[in-house]
This record gives sequence, structure tokens and C-alpha cells, in this order.
Amino acid sequence: MTDALKRLSDEGVAIWLDDLSRKRITSGNLAELIDQQHVVGVTTNPAIFQKAISGGEGYGQQLADLAARKVTVEEAIRMITTADVRDAADILRPVYDATEGQDGRVSIEVDPRLAHNTPATIAEAKQLAWLVDRPNTLIKIPATKAGLPAITEVIGKGISVNVTLIFSLERYREVMDAYLAGLEKAKAAGLDLSKIHSVASFFVSRVDSEIDKRLDALGTDEAKALKGKAALANARLAYEAYEEVFSTERWAALDKAHANKQRPLWASTGVKDPAYKDTLYVVDLVAPGTVNTMPEGTLEATADHGVVEGDTISGTYEQSRAELAAVAKLGISYDDAVQLLEEEGVEKFAVSWNDLLKSTEAELERLAPTEA
Repeated sequence: MTDALKRLSDEGVAIWLDDLSRKRITSGNLAELIDQQHVVGVTTNPAIFQKAISGGEGYGQQLADLAARKVTVEEAIRMITTADVRDAADILRPVYDATEGQDGRVSIEVDPRLAHNTPATIAEAKQLAWLVDRPNTLIKIPATKAGLPAITEVIGKGISVNVTLIFSLERYREVMDAYLAGLEKAKAAGLDLSKIHSVASFFVSRVDSEIDKRLDALGTDEAKALKGKAALANARLAYEAYEEVFSTERWAALDKAHANKQRPLWASTGVKDPAYKDTLYVVDLVAPGTVNTMPEGTLEATADHGVVEGDTISGTYEQSRAELAAVAKLGISYDDAVQLLEEEGVEKFAVSWNDLLKSTEAELERLAPTEA
């Protein structure tokens, strides 16, 4: 079952699970995935927590205790989510130690409603790092315009970051620049750069969903022939940008100070279109020094029938450029599509967070002890 996943790991792809719940922790399932399926990290987001907590299993006692203390709903959510992340981080600690901090990581996101507020994002990131209090945590900051200076500031304070919701190549380069600037601040402050880690979460399947929709609207044979091409092309060109940035003199100076590269992380790798093979965004995005965070269904599909044939990114850059150019030639604006995806991404996480607030508030009210 695990040959494909082992091959993926051997090719230099870190396999992370894009899901977390208390049941997964307490049942031993997470430990089993680490032991048997080569999982070396976990990512969470507001939608994942909303699903886990609203499902309710495993959270009853903590919710009852929080209700008895009459905490605010925001505090309740942070106590619940940081408890899950802390426990998952402890389970992954041996991986963190064995990989010298590169893997064994668990990500937790700043409140998505702060995505356009730089000072609040910085403050929230610091608070989350303090609350979880585990060295193998990554604080997720969205790659909005307001998020970029927050990334620099948080990295500069020695806090490891997972930059999320990256869709465009231009924004990805800005993210890498923000990371390097943060490392330079940390170095100037005398911090140990070897302890600071980061990944840049470059979203994949949603790009095809948006571009394919526009290709379908055109309806021509030429348009149909380009379906399912844009997301892979976009991600492969992101890897080219990664190779370029981390071979500059600016990086060399930081490398000499024992800094870590900011690895590209392929996010949103579950296939949305059933016409595509269910392992598409895994087996066609293999390259050393990358992370692929998979929903459990994609992880199982890869283990069951994924065919890993080595590096499927290097050498594809000209073809990838040609495919994106062909899409643009049909009148489909790349800039418009990726900007829309960023806005929708922030909005979707905010909606999930608000849903989580509502469902948690209802539970706190239901469990509140009656006054004597």
C-alpha cells in the first residue's frame, strides 16, 4: 500500500496531511499515518476546524468546561484549536527531531478575518505561537498584500511561518522576498536562523477549477484541449521561481548564516473535477525540496494506485509557459483569475470561521450551567 508514498518521499517530497481533528489524535489514527503512510506533517485551516468541531466528537468535555468558565466564543475556539495543534505537534515531535526541524510540523492559521490587517495579523501570530508553545508549529499567514509585511515581521521575530493562499507567480515571488527580508531582520537581531523554518503554500486545484470554467464558457475545441493544464503549469513555474530565488547572492549570504530555504508546498491537491485522475496534483508535481499536503482521500488514492515516476517538474518550464500563454491567447486573463481566487480564498476561510463561531457559541449556550 505504501510503495508510492515511499517513492514520493524518496524523491524529496514531504507528505503532509491536510486534516486534523481530536478523534484523529485520540484514536491513534494520526500516529498510524505517520508510522505507515510516510506522513511527516499536518496542516489545518478554518474550514478543517469548523468541520471537526461542528462534528462534535471528542470536544464535549472541553466545551462544557469552557461554558462553566463563561469564556467568550473566540477564546473557546482558540483554546480548542490550540489544544489539538499542541497534541498533534507532540505526536509529530520525533519526526521534527529526526529531520532537524524541517518536518514534523503542524500549522495553525491566524484568524482569517484579519487577512487585510497587518498589525493584527502580527499580534495574532505572536499570540498563537505563545499559546501552542511547541517548536514544531507553523503559524499560517495569508499571502495578501497586508500579509506580506506581517510575514517579514513574524519571521524576523524567529517565529516559523506557513504562508497560505498563494495563487499567482508574482505574489509568490513577493512571498519569498518577504521571507528573505524576515531572515535578514532575524539575523540583524542576532537570532539563530537555523531554527526558523517556512513553507509557501501554493494552491493548485482551484486554479484549474477557475480557468476550466472560463475555458468551458468559450466551448471551442481549442479551449477544451487546454482544460486541466493551467494548475500544473502555474505550480511548475512557481518551482522555477523557487529555484531562481534560492540561487541568488542574497540567499547565499543567508545560507552562510545557516538559514533554511522556504520550501514550496502544494496545497489544494484534492482533484475537484472527476474527469481528472485523482492523483494528478501529486504525481505530476514531484520535485526535491517540496511539500505536498493532501486530504486523506488523496493520500489513500496515491497509496493505492499512484504511479510516481521521479521528478515531473524539472524540464517542464517552457511547456508550462506555452500552456499559460495559450490560455491567455484565448482572452482568459491570468491576473484576473488568480486575483479572484485569492479574494475567494480569504472569503471562504472567513465564512468557515464565522460558521465555527456560531456553532461553538450555540454549544457553549447549551452547556452553560444553570444559575442556582
